Amino acid sequence: MPETPAENAPELTEEDIFEQKAVRLAKRERLIAERESAAGGAYPVTVPVTSTIPALRAQYGELEAGAETGETAAVAGRIVFSRNTGKLCFATLQAGDGSRIQAMVSLANVGDESLQRWKELVDLGDHVAVSGEIISSRRGELSIMVSAWEIAAKAVLPLPNMYTELSEESRVRSRFLDLIVRDTARTTVRARATVNASLRATFAGHDFVEVETPMLQVQPGGATARPFTTRSNAFDTELYLRIAPELYLKRAVVGGIDRVFEINRNFRNEGADSTHSPEFAMLEAYQAYSDYNGIADLTQELIQNAAIAVAGSTTVTWADGTEFDLGGEWDRVSMYPSLSEAAGVEITPETGLEELLALAEQNGVEVPKHATHGKLVEELWEHFVKQHLTRPTFVMDFPVDTSPLVREHRSVPGVVEKWDLYVRGFELATGYSELVDPVIQRERFVEQAKLAARGDDEAMRIDEEFLRALEHGMPPTGGMGMGIDRLLMAITGLGIRETILFPLVK
Repeated sequence: MPETPAENAPELTEEDIFEQKAVRLAKRERLIAERESAAGGAYPVTVPVTSTIPALRAQYGELEAGAETGETAAVAGRIVFSRNTGKLCFATLQAGDGSRIQAMVSLANVGDESLQRWKELVDLGDHVAVSGEIISSRRGELSIMVSAWEIAAKAVLPLPNMYTELSEESRVRSRFLDLIVRDTARTTVRARATVNASLRATFAGHDFVEVETPMLQVQPGGATARPFTTRSNAFDTELYLRIAPELYLKRAVVGGIDRVFEINRNFRNEGADSTHSPEFAMLEAYQAYSDYNGIADLTQELIQNAAIAVAGSTTVTWADGTEFDLGGEWDRVSMYPSLSEAAGVEITPETGLEELLALAEQNGVEVPKHATHGKLVEELWEHFVKQHLTRPTFVMDFPVDTSPLVREHRSVPGVVEKWDLYVRGFELATGYSELVDPVIQRERFVEQAKLAARGDDEAMRIDEEFLRALEHGMPPTGGMGMGIDRLLMAITGLGIRETILFPLVK
């Protein structure tokens, strides 16, 4: 069946796709049969390439309409538009970054046999290699006046309509198609790479060392989360996918790597929504002889530098066109005072559980399973305060019972030196003055173990190896963790499934 140019193509039915595939497979067989006489066949090992489409656009993008350069080039790309006429065929070749060039296949330049083969064998979606003179068409389109061509890879399935938006479900299930048809998908991949490079550059400027810690662990730790489990046949033991690298990175600090970070994959066997994914990328960093104030300063610098690297400014433009300012000094508010002000009643670390339960019931706040003072305070804070944060804000000084790895506040009883950074209404990062006293750390682990015994799947377990490391002496340390996917969300305004290249889907 003849193919319609992508810009005018209707949505393909299953029957259309089946029919097109059959036609394309027949063309593949013909190309393979011609292989001895026509080099390469349907899938040659290599094709002649002397330049790239982006390079040609950079060098010749300003040619006047109708101009001829006398220069020749050989390039390859995917056909995303095709129009065949009697003696002249046009095709738009697209490179991986989305840049395009026109290929003009004329009877005068390639001859009747080659032109006919083009018409009979080339389809939308095929990768082709073309060589010829670099010109500008009469309409001002940068073009290759083709003198020779060959198939670089035959596509046996048709492309979706290049000018119709794919559904979100289609985008995440078939990201390869999303990358072909949508500029935003390609720029998001490159933005993520730019962010990671920026983070590493900022850390390098502060003399941090990047390390790698185990992804398979005999005991999960470093966060309150439900782990994924697996089994090692070699060791005949149950293993866990990492929920956080924290306890290993702290071992590194004990060992003398005073400034350490890791960009890693974490796995948490929990719900998935617009800001949560079971598999996600995490940055964690620890700096000896710092605290949660110093690590907040570093986190602000990391994020602002990443925004500048991607957007050229600390003012970023989100996918919906909204501008958001990540510049300046960010606000810092304390959890208990900000909650008290918003709720209209004083809430302190001494406020009893019954009083918190009553306040939650009065305001329709869902009570968490295995409710504790700290869990209720955090739920109430999210209900009363979070929605009113418009600027990037460090929320400081959390309840002690929800932060088992954090040092107690140096001057405020009942809270710990922890902050959560909120941007765009979601938690982007968290930071601590790290708990380094092995005796208190053991006591905190024991309290967590009691919660686990009562059925709390997210409670931490006692990690004897980590405690043994602490007993050898860990210096005063500030630490932070930040979701890379969420950092992309803050910079681009996209949802988490858009910032992850290949998100988990059912």
